[in-house]
Amino acid sequence: MRNLQPKTFDTIYSHTDMDPHDRNDPDVVRLTINENKVLESNTVPGLTVDVKELADGVDIKMDLEDNRVIEKPVHLCFGVIAEKGIQRIILNVVIGKHAKISLRAHCVFPFAEEVHHLMNANIRLREGASYSYFERHVHSDSGGVNVVSKAEICVEDYARFKTEFELIRGRVGLIDIDYLTHAYKYALVEMTARISGMADDRIKISETSILEGEYARAVLTSKVAVRDRAKVEIFNKVTALAPYARGHVDCKEIVKDQATAVANPVVDVRDARAHVTHEAAVGSVDKKQLETLMSRGLDENEASELIIQGLLS
Repeated sequence: MRNLQPKTFDTIYSHTDMDPHDRNDPDVVRLTINENKVLESNTVPGLTVDVKELADGVDIKMDLEDNRVIEKPVHLCFGVIAEKGIQRIILNVVIGKHAKISLRAHCVFPFAEEVHHLMNANIRLREGASYSYFERHVHSDSGGVNVVSKAEICVEDYARFKTEFELIRGRVGLIDIDYLTHAYKYALVEMTARISGMADDRIKISETSILEGEYARAVLTSKVAVRDRAKVEIFNKVTALAPYARGHVDCKEIVKDQATAVANPVVDVRDARAHVTHEAAVGSVDKKQLETLMSRGLDENEASELIIQGLLS
């Protein structure tokens, strides 16, 4: 196993897009963890972040006071720099009434041969709160990462919840995402996943949004490209229980070689005044786009990859 501990901090940050100035800014909230060890922690008034180190991970509790606005993005880095390891993240978040926060999370496994990253989150947004979470994964090229991410989110009246998941650097390995949101009166939920798979990667996305309050809204978007023998299965569902709720499910998948893809967009409307739509597109690279790019000097593989990158951007 690599003896990288003296350089672990720099190794993790070298695989992120974090501005170097933010690493030393006392007004930027930062939390950096390698396996179960906290390497750095910095917070600001109004935001409490308590971390308990476990045998195989960490237990994190994050609370933001009512009416508190965190102006600068919060940076979270979860890494396993060794080739083998288990990282279990237990995350409990409460965002106070009319508070606002934006988080950027990097999950870094650059040398992984057998790494398990297990996330279990419980998030509550109080009335009028705003919570934005961008999660970018960086994996090794071995396919030795197993990611299992589960979350249940409560979005109270007039609150806004937005999450983006991105994995386009390195092999996926195995990923299993399971998110459930409850949206109440005038709440907004946006969930987006962008994933690129190859070789024998396995991708499973299950996202459900239950619109429990009138005028609640949800948009679930999944964009996935698979090549070689990779497999992807997407199950996204919006259930509208209340009057004037609105929702949309959008699944787009590109399949190459012997890869396979299944898309299951589900709409469930239980109030005649609600409206939910869905769209799914599964297939090969668009032939017309491919021909256009090849006419400009690209070979077929280069043109295909450019189209895929466009889908995932």
